Parts: sequence; C-alpha cells; structure tokens
Amino acid sequence: MTSHRADTILLFKIHERLQERLNLGFCLVPSVCVGRSRWACLTRSADAMSSLWKPFCVSEGPCSSGPARRGCSEVPHPLALSPSAGTRPAVAGCCSPGSGRTVPSQRTFSAAAAGGRKITHPGKAILAGGIAGGIEICITFPTEYVKTQLQLDERANPPRYRGIGDCVRLTVQDHGFRGLYRGLSSLLYGSIPKSAVRFGTFEVLSNTVRDPSGRLDNTRSLLCGLGAGVAEAVLVVCPMETLKVKLIHDQCSLQPRYRGFFHGVREIIRDQGVRGTYQGLTATVLKQGSNQAIRFYVMTSLRNWYKGDDHRREMHPVVTAAFGATAGAASVFGNTPLDVVKTRMQGLEAHKYRSTVDCAFQILRNEGPQAFYKGTVPRLGRVCLDVAIVFVIYEEVVKMLNSVWKTD
Repeated sequence: MTSHRADTILLFKIHERLQERLNLGFCLVPSVCVGRSRWACLTRSADAMSSLWKPFCVSEGPCSSGPARRGCSEVPHPLALSPSAGTRPAVAGCCSPGSGRTVPSQRTFSAAAAGGRKITHPGKAILAGGIAGGIEICITFPTEYVKTQLQLDERANPPRYRGIGDCVRLTVQDHGFRGLYRGLSSLLYGSIPKSAVRFGTFEVLSNTVRDPSGRLDNTRSLLCGLGAGVAEAVLVVCPMETLKVKLIHDQCSLQPRYRGFFHGVREIIRDQGVRGTYQGLTATVLKQGSNQAIRFYVMTSLRNWYKGDDHRREMHPVVTAAFGATAGAASVFGNTPLDVVKTRMQGLEAHKYRSTVDCAFQILRNEGPQAFYKGTVPRLGRVCLDVAIVFVIYEEVVKMLNSVWKTD
C-alpha cells in the first residue's frame, strides 16, 4: 500500500511538472486526479495560458463566432468559462478590455462585406439602374439611330448612305434635327426597365456568390453578367428593340405607316400579334447575354485590379467612366456580328429569313463577312459612352440611396 501511494504521488508530481513546463490547459493523465476535482488540474493562472491561446486570437469579429476566438471577456467562449462552474477559465490578453482590440457585438452579412465592396440591395440596384438607363438613352440615342440606319442599308439594294456623316446630313435635311430622335420613345420606354432588370438581376446573382469579404471574382462576374443579359433580353430588350427597329425602318420607306410609338405598337400587334414583337429572340438573347457577360467581366476585372488588396478603396467617377468605356468597347468588338443579325431579324423585311442561322448565312453569302461589322464605328462611340454613363450614374445613385435608404 505504501509503495502504491508513493508511486501515485510521484506520478502526480511528474504530471504537475509537465503542465508547468508546457503551459497546458488540460489534464494529461486524468487517472491521477484521484480524490480531487479534475478541473483543479488545469493551469492555475490565466496568464500562463495566454502564450498558448494568443496565436489563435483575431482582431476582428466577435469571439463567439468560432472556437479559435477563445478568452474574450466580453463574449465568453463556451470552452472559456470559470473553474467554479466546472469549466475552464477565461484567458486574458485576447480580445479583452485593455488589449487594444475592439470587436462588434454582432456580425451580419453586410458587416462581413464591409472589408470589400459593400453588398448592394437588389431594390436599390433596380431603382438606380432604371434612373441610369433613362438618362443614358436620352444622351446617346442619335448614335443608336445612325447605327441602325447603316445596318438596315443593305448592299443588295443601292446604298442610300455613303457613311456616318452622310446619314446624319440626310436625316436632318429630310426630317430636321428631331429626325435623329425618331424611335426614341420606344427605346426610352425600354431602356429604363432594361437597366433595372440588368442591374437588379446582376446584384441578386452576384450577392449569392461573393466571398465573405464581399469580393466578386472575375469568372463569377462573367456568369452573373450572362444571367443578367439573358433576363433583360427575354423580359424587355427583344420586344422593345423589335418595335424600335420597325419604327426606324418605317421611316426609310417612301410612305411611312406609323404616326408614332403607340400607333406603331398598335398596328404591329394587330398585324402580327404579340409574337411580332419577339422576332429575333434567339439573336437577342445571344447578343444581350454575351454583351453583359463581357461588360461585367471586364468591369469587375478592372475594379479588382484597381483596388488590389484594399477593397475599401473608393473609385472616382472618372475612373469608373474609363473602366466602363473599356468594357463597352470590348463588348462591341466581341458581339457586333450578333447585333447585325439581330437587327436584320427585327426589321420590316424579317420575313426574308427562315431563322437566325439562315439570316447569318444570307448576309455572308450576299454581302460578305465585312457586312457583319456594319455600323461598328457609330456603335463603338455610342456603346462606350453608354456604358461609361450608366456605370457612373448607377454607382452615384446607389451611394445616394445608401444615405437615405438603410437596408443593413
């Protein structure tokens, strides 16, 4: 019995010495805690534990959000309770008062994104997108008009226009300056909901795939932009673009049929039904999907490059405009052929083509490959200005809404 007691005492002393040397906060050999509380085998000083726990402490986020944030005296971790409760002591030196570290009492998704780009509420995106789209189209419509006229001026017929300047001159000569805004109403009525759907859909999709810091990587922005483009094509762009092209094309005829937007809509639906406003849907979906995929991909890539590791860095409107213009130029060179096919499919002579593919083959056979890039120069100017204006106005309107519409 005496020998067994001596062995137990020796083992207990070795156990205590190991704890003191290693600063361990748990019992190495629970079987030696005979006749005493097991928690008495813990380190007797919280300070002795600080060197072990400090590497796992962080300076941001509440201590209750994960097991690595132990020892916070404000929000005690479940493993860092007092010995009297039969649990471990809180550890000083990490997230405690006087440690120079401040932690929030609650963590939300918006707070998680505060280190990066702030998450935009979809409602704000829809409203800001609609405002930006309405302002933009009023500024850039004359270039859209000229682009459409040149695309409709087929080589199979004697060309009416010798170039951009000639198109503008003849239009003003025949219809006055207001002639450059013929068809604006159809595009204006479509541009506001188009931009609203585009930015609203993009924010809904991107908010689900951002990382915890709120950053959206380039590949995911491409997919989100594609989804936004398809949504706006089906819901808004196809019917509105069809009406716009028919109204502009009607103006080219010797005896125009349509007296205005609403009269034109009524006549088109009466003659062709609602389906008549969805001519060229496939080409429109391809065009808008690729358009927005390219634009949002380039814009996100440039934004991530500009901000680098400092995701809180603000972008000046001039920088936003430059990046937007670059994104617009990339989309023009990337999908102008699809835009030409879409325009032909939505014109008054769309009955000549059996399908989108047939339209592309006929253009290639009758006019050559260069016909797919008709109107590139006026479209380039319009789109670069368009995208730059839209992104700048969108970002500024969102900032204004953030100050008056609290959604966090």
